[in-house]
Amino acid sequence: MVRRLNYFRVCLRLCTWLVPLVTVIVSYYLWLISPILGGPRAGIHPRDYFFFWLLTSIVWIFAADKYKVSELEELFRERTGARAALAACTAVWSIDLLVLFFVRSISLSRGFFVLWTLLLLVTTLVMRGIFRVLLRKRAVSTTPLRVLIVGVDDFARRVAAQLRATPFAHCKIVGYIRLPEQPVAVRGAQVFELDQTTNIVTNEIDDIVIAIPINRYGELDNIIRPMEQLCRPIRAVIDLGHELFLRERLFWFGRLQMLDIGTVPTETPSYFLFKRVFDVAFSSLVLVLTLPLMALIALAIKITSPGPVFFKQERVGLNGRIFSMYKFRSMRVSPKQESDITWTTAGDSRCSAVGTLLRKTSLDELPQFWNVLKGEMSVVGPRPERPHFVDKFLTDYAEYNRRHRLKVGITGWAQVNGWRGDTSIQKRVEHDLYYLQNWSLALDLKIICRTVMYGLFSKNAY
Repeated sequence: MVRRLNYFRVCLRLCTWLVPLVTVIVSYYLWLISPILGGPRAGIHPRDYFFFWLLTSIVWIFAADKYKVSELEELFRERTGARAALAACTAVWSIDLLVLFFVRSISLSRGFFVLWTLLLLVTTLVMRGIFRVLLRKRAVSTTPLRVLIVGVDDFARRVAAQLRATPFAHCKIVGYIRLPEQPVAVRGAQVFELDQTTNIVTNEIDDIVIAIPINRYGELDNIIRPMEQLCRPIRAVIDLGHELFLRERLFWFGRLQMLDIGTVPTETPSYFLFKRVFDVAFSSLVLVLTLPLMALIALAIKITSPGPVFFKQERVGLNGRIFSMYKFRSMRVSPKQESDITWTTAGDSRCSAVGTLLRKTSLDELPQFWNVLKGEMSVVGPRPERPHFVDKFLTDYAEYNRRHRLKVGITGWAQVNGWRGDTSIQKRVEHDLYYLQNWSLALDLKIICRTVMYGLFSKNAY
């Protein structure tokens, strides 16, 4: 939910920032070059128009932000958005005129400036209109956002109706959870009791929305605890008017004001956009550079041990979703049940001679860069675990599931600090949660550097 919102926010902001570039280029061509409006004209200095575009772009970014032209939440509040667009354009026109008045070294055609002022306003309105239409069409054509609502009273019914009517997201209500003593006022989806969360199929849920009236907020702790077992993002619909305190944790989804419980980096633009770009670029580079090495490894495995070159195994990834992780096969072929529930230990008799070397140098994990390209993993993140052990650790470590709020990775903060292999799960969870709370691209680069320098030949790699 928040990730989808942030994706649309980034797209709208980028489109808004491009408006000055488009309008300056079009105005320059129509007035100064094209014969349509009497061009071409003599005595034009392109450098002056370049500086004008640079000035306008800088001023426009601040003006669009101040008057909320680039904010997604404002896109559907007004019918046309003309008021905000006119205010932002007026601010830019005024500042540009003021600067041009004092900086006499920049000379612009008056006709160009008049044409540009009109185009800036028109282009802004058209851009927002097109964006509004495209969002509505995308909401209808894309996979619906599957929402589980906590609450079944009249308040929850109104929340469900507004979620379904959200203009930029197709929300599908897949179920409701009834709290004690709540009258049932909802329909259209199955109703579960609060103690029946284990019967809910988590793969059919994208988000959990708590929709309870303010007089039941004291029950939030008892509500959130069983919801966390579902390993899905949890939001709470709140009615606090328009005063946005706790601004970083409150957001508008259509006409609903929600509180984000347990904010995680995965839903920030820097994570799902920049980290993804880095993952694709880095993993592509590694796969290309190590292709000859991987061919030699594949040949060595094939010659020294009967069976397939690659080993595929189910692991638990982002939000508890199961995916198939790839590795070079380092052990003898064994039944799936044995490999899924048996922990690898030092000197494991199942390892082949080549496999022991591969595991000691972590070269058996090179195929996981293909998982990164597919978007199932990241270069850096908590190491993915087998479903059998995840179920076991969930009962032993209360916060274990929180590590699944990030994409799992080939290397991670726990691994470069020595907590890999048959080591303390508690320490591994602590380091994974530290990474969750302190994630940044700089931390990712630090972990990658430490992996290359110290982690490839770790004493716990076996």
